[in-house]
Amino acid sequence: MKIFPAIDLRDGKAVRLFQGDYDQMTVYNDDPASVAREFRAKGAEYLHVVDLDGAKDGKLVNFATIRTIVEEGGMFVEVGGGIRDEERIRQYLDLGVGRVILGTAAVTNLPFLQDMVDKYGEKIAVGVDAKDGLVAINGWKEITQTRGLDFCAQLRGMGVNTVIYTDISRDGGLQGTNMEVYEELSGIEGLNIVASGGISFLSEIQALRGKVDAAILGKAIYTGALDLAEAIRLAR
Repeated sequence: MKIFPAIDLRDGKAVRLFQGDYDQMTVYNDDPASVAREFRAKGAEYLHVVDLDGAKDGKLVNFATIRTIVEEGGMFVEVGGGIRDEERIRQYLDLGVGRVILGTAAVTNLPFLQDMVDKYGEKIAVGVDAKDGLVAINGWKEITQTRGLDFCAQLRGMGVNTVIYTDISRDGGLQGTNMEVYEELSGIEGLNIVASGGISFLSEIQALRGKVDAAILGKAIYTGALDLAEAIRLAR
């Protein structure tokens, strides 16, 4: 199982939100590239980056910061947040980003998603963010009537290779992740699931191994609740 430490960006800084609430934001570092270097030093080979400004407003605020992170090298970087057209996809891929994550655009514009999957294949992932089992869009501000599990099955039918599934109610709470939903998602044959949201204990790393392709670690590694190097070792 792969471990993706996360860097969430707002105004060029590394931050964390609580349950997607922009009013409950903690700034952890003014230099996100130094955070990436620290993760790499602890053995990270993968990195999950989210442009929170892009997710909220669709604006390309953190592009230069993301370029600097990618140029650090040595890690496979996936990027999400406000990617809603092909031009943005190409911009990130041209930077050397390994995979881009479509969220709102994947939910609201299935023909666009299909076109991008057909064109870019495994370089397109879909972020499925769910609250009470229902898909949320537009920076988690709007809840749809689409069930997350059903949508994931639909995505696999469209040829999507990887889904990053986040239970919003668990995100940033340091109370553990939604293990039950990953048990269910593991039953979708051929779909690589990335677990995200609330992973706080080494026992969860052990439990997720073999069920999902990867896990994203956020607040737990920033607060010291989880040791990144140990989590990577356990995941292997």
